[in-house]
Amino acid sequence: MRKLRNDYQGKAVPSRRKIGGYGRKRFTWNVYPKSTLPVFLTVQATSMFPEYDVIVVGAGHAGCEAAAAAANMGSKVLLATMNMNTIAMMSCNPAMGGVAKGQILREIDALGGQSGIIADKSAIQFRMLNRSKGPAMWSPRTQNDRFRFAEEWRWKLEQTPNVDFWQETVTGIVVKDGRAVGVRTGLGIEIPGKTVILTNGTFLNGLIHIGEKRFGGGRTGEKAASGLTEQLVELGFEAGRMKTGTPPRVDGRSLNWSVMEEQAGDENPSKFSYSDETTPLTEQRPCHVTYTNAEVHEILKTGFEKSPMFQGRIKGLGPRYCPSIEDKINRFADKTRHQIFVEPEGWNTVEVYVNGFSSSLPEDVQYKALTKIPGFENAKMFRPGYAIEYDFFPPTQLELTLETKLVKNLYFAGQINGTTGYEEAAGQGIMAAINAHNRVHDKEEIILKRSEAYIGVLIDDLVNKGTNEPYRMFTSRAEYRILLRQDNADLRLTALGHQLGLATDERYNQMRQKDQDIKDLVNQFGQHRLTPDEINPALEELGTSKIKETTRLMNLLKRPQVSFEELADRVPSIGEYLEKYQESTLESALVNVKYQDYIDKEAEMADKMKRLEDLNIPASLDYHEIHGISSEGKQKLSTAKPRTLGQASRISGVSQSDVSVLMMYMNR
Repeated sequence: MRKLRNDYQGKAVPSRRKIGGYGRKRFTWNVYPKSTLPVFLTVQATSMFPEYDVIVVGAGHAGCEAAAAAANMGSKVLLATMNMNTIAMMSCNPAMGGVAKGQILREIDALGGQSGIIADKSAIQFRMLNRSKGPAMWSPRTQNDRFRFAEEWRWKLEQTPNVDFWQETVTGIVVKDGRAVGVRTGLGIEIPGKTVILTNGTFLNGLIHIGEKRFGGGRTGEKAASGLTEQLVELGFEAGRMKTGTPPRVDGRSLNWSVMEEQAGDENPSKFSYSDETTPLTEQRPCHVTYTNAEVHEILKTGFEKSPMFQGRIKGLGPRYCPSIEDKINRFADKTRHQIFVEPEGWNTVEVYVNGFSSSLPEDVQYKALTKIPGFENAKMFRPGYAIEYDFFPPTQLELTLETKLVKNLYFAGQINGTTGYEEAAGQGIMAAINAHNRVHDKEEIILKRSEAYIGVLIDDLVNKGTNEPYRMFTSRAEYRILLRQDNADLRLTALGHQLGLATDERYNQMRQKDQDIKDLVNQFGQHRLTPDEINPALEELGTSKIKETTRLMNLLKRPQVSFEELADRVPSIGEYLEKYQESTLESALVNVKYQDYIDKEAEMADKMKRLEDLNIPASLDYHEIHGISSEGKQKLSTAKPRTLGQASRISGVSQSDVSVLMMYMNR
């Protein structure tokens, strides 16, 4: 459409000429003299836009993180969204972090991303989960103000000089010679870009279900996006359908809080970000816990005949680890109750999120069942829960950089890859942005290994194993989780973030100082000696054996019954450490001491695996010519085209014997 006015002034325009590209209607034009050429023809000229380095489609958690990261690295970025008023909307629960997800947020922050900072600024409660377990399981989580979270993200993006915005539906990718060179919008506007990142969330042909009712939408009150899926399928991509859901929202003024269990935040709350830009909360709002019962379950069952899930109207697979309430009582029929978390949506709102009661049953059934939950007897519902189906693209069609294999310079991040959760989306967003920026500026690609970050585990799982249900991160997915703790994400990744231009000099220097302080502390623990008279009363109180001779503090800290805090409360010379060092530094040093043997063992395993990772497989290798590899292995390897032997070893359907044969073949 470039120079359209000049090309067609005073000329006959061919009838039914297709303009606007893929998925646009055909228009029949007449002959117009120069003075009467329709104005709408000139609106579609690409000259109104520069050529962007990175175009990000979608302003959810993946899109916001991608736009901020690429811009902060120096790329000129366009963030295209259907509605600028819903940037960074928390579509589901108003919370960030949690088991393994909190580790991902810490990693994003360590790299120089923004999600941890935004979570801190909008937090209304902070909790460190799994404190009763080992440090590999400790996971930070915040309850957040939904409105402030979105406001902080928009403000952050608007204050980023390299980010431009465009409010409109993107209906297609402009592809030339197998490369993405821009996007096409619903108005037929082509916006040029050197790379494109798709972060469409649940909007691709989204379909909302409430009982027997169903209607198009990517989120309640917002329309679905069409056109992109159809074009990508034409280009050769495989697409599928997934399902997720959300619970009702209720009026907190109508609840009886006194009969519920209060769930307060930590007494001494921490925060996500390692930077000084945020501070821990000084005031917190409590959450509450209540439970369903047999009566609730019986009422819910009356709606099963109208359930879109049980009647087969929903085709997409839902999240295994966050099922709807009707799915729970159907799958776990022996359970007489299920936990319900009652979560405030913000500081200054009465709206409450009923976590654990996700449902697509008819709204009247939802409401009747809700009122039988203790504390909800007089509940007023703001809106019912619903299920939503949407398109996704199996992530085995991606490189580990999140670039698609079929179209160069095109990247996918977030729920389009089959994941669920804000944190998984944001982790993909920052990595897609890093690699898109580096592609534009002729820099090397960045791929995090499984031993380096949960983000590396996430992407490796998606690309090599794929997923046929919404993927959710757990600590159990990481074989090196004692190395990938929430307390040491900065030590693992800030140097890389600084090298990339994301983490500031200040953040880098803080990390180096923390690293040195940890080493000094561990050294002091090894030198600090305690006499029996000095320490035995404390050891007796803690239920561990006394010492008979002077012993180093390090040896005592390795005992499972001994915690540093309790020793510090009882022994003045130990308590002095609390005054000298920051709490996060002390925590990391103590973990290093107490779990040193486990850390060393995992580090050794990671080093052995690295040798496999470093064995590159030629792209031209024909697996069908290698004798000894199973038929399934040949098929999977030929389709996935792994870059390294380590990557090949994690492809579903490729056995260890296949890997051994491949290794011997490569050695020859």
